[in-house]
Amino acid sequence: MSRKPQLILSSLDVDRLEALLEAMPASAFPGKADLEAEIARADIVEPSDIPPDVVTMNSTVNFDIAESGKQFQLTLVYPKDLDDTSSKISVFAPVGSALLGLSIGDELAWPSVGGKTMTVRVTGISYQPERAGDLHR
Repeated sequence: MSRKPQLILSSLDVDRLEALLEAMPASAFPGKADLEAEIARADIVEPSDIPPDVVTMNSTVNFDIAESGKQFQLTLVYPKDLDDTSSKISVFAPVGSALLGLSIGDELAWPSVGGKTMTVRVTGISYQPERAGDLHR
């Protein structure tokens, strides 16, 4: 298996995510342990120190799934910010968990439904709150 790419997370995102994860029973979120492990291995930096090519919460990300070749552009959001549009993905969805903290060009194999693995590859970030100076969204 390929080495996992380095993850870089904003301290603000980590604080919010850890509070959500703490309040959530593992049964409500099957990927909880995987996401907690990713947070634990990440480099956590101040929001102002986030590189412009890293996926953070509320970033709009271009990515593909290697196994299907499908390409997507979605905004990574907290569950409370999901709406009826198909333009957002929850950080608690398998793909959402996989995207958080990756840089453009990174790919990460992530458990998906039915015990299969999917490889998520970041191809671009059209909007990142830190890069845009929107730190209080």
